[in-house]
Amino acid sequence: MMNAQIILKPGREKSAKHRHPWIFSGAIQRVVGSPANGAVVELLDHQRKFLATGIYNETSQIQVRLLTWQPDEAIDADFWRRRLQRAIAGRQALHQSTTTAYRLVHSEGDGLPGLIVDKYGEWLVVQFLSLAVEQYRQDIITALNELVAPRGIYERSDVEARKKEGLPLKTGIICGDMPPNWLEINENGYQFLVEVQNGHKTGFYLDQRENRAKSAKYLTGGQVLNLFAYTGAFAVYGAKAGAGRIVQVDTSAAALQVAEQHMQLNGLSGRDDAYMVADVFEILRTYYQQGQQFDGVILDPPKFAQNKGQVDKATHGYKDINLLAMKLLRAGGVLITFSCSGLVSADLFQKVLFGAAVDAGREVQVIERLAQGSDHPISLTCPESDYLKGLVCRVW
Repeated sequence: MMNAQIILKPGREKSAKHRHPWIFSGAIQRVVGSPANGAVVELLDHQRKFLATGIYNETSQIQVRLLTWQPDEAIDADFWRRRLQRAIAGRQALHQSTTTAYRLVHSEGDGLPGLIVDKYGEWLVVQFLSLAVEQYRQDIITALNELVAPRGIYERSDVEARKKEGLPLKTGIICGDMPPNWLEINENGYQFLVEVQNGHKTGFYLDQRENRAKSAKYLTGGQVLNLFAYTGAFAVYGAKAGAGRIVQVDTSAAALQVAEQHMQLNGLSGRDDAYMVADVFEILRTYYQQGQQFDGVILDPPKFAQNKGQVDKATHGYKDINLLAMKLLRAGGVLITFSCSGLVSADLFQKVLFGAAVDAGREVQVIERLAQGSDHPISLTCPESDYLKGLVCRVW
């Protein structure tokens, strides 16, 4: 049976020709046939020339998720298996290391729009965030079982993005054994506890693994302020590298209890660290008013911009916390700061820090740039897959 066809407006074919995987509703001239949501459709330019094949979803602003630019490539079980096999092969170096937790599939970065697969020891945690992958979930689960043979696959499709796709939120065991409430992982020789059933994202910030290791060398000897600490992984790396007293701040008392456990788990008990349940914006102002100073500040906030309309507000938020952090640093201190808002580019983030430095009256040098880990690949045809940016700054 012939697939339904999506005809683009004149001049709107450029992104598809450049293999960007999203077609927005405003680019579509008309729909030929009556495709159901989740149906395979062909994308054509206004002259009816073939561009790509994808999955249709009238409910979403992204009405077609493009999957292949080969006119003879079918979207079937073999297609999903091939794509998954390619993604898994790309993590071979990690698989051979002592690290037991990493991302196996990074959505658009791996040519699988809306699919996240994270490996935590013997378990996989999956997120089906688009109708394109939800429609083929059984083929995907079957292929993952064949290719990885996990002890169990747990679903964390409890992300707001699903609602935009017209999908209900889902969590729970899909197959195999239920993971324990707290699953212990090894990351670069450190031990961490992960709550895959209820923790942030799929349980742990896997995208910061390489940045934790890179940051540690800047945290030796002095007093450190770890903001938006969550379960304190940055602090473990810093403490092992020789950091002095670390003040960990988060709004979650439960997360900070785990942060303290992580210190003990890695042979770092008996330290003079502090665990503060507080709003970061408020505690920064309080510390500044008190005249407190630190030798290092780590700023790893949650995503401030969920959509384009929030970018301006997000940049004000980033400027506010970075400005205050700069004011709290002793001369020569180090600021390790991040943005995980994909809509805030690396260039814009650096401009925000420039503004913060000017207003803080501090001279600031960028001494290292940081990005998402190698298991979170960036597709050159989908710049949105490049979301995490960080700067290590020396503040004078």
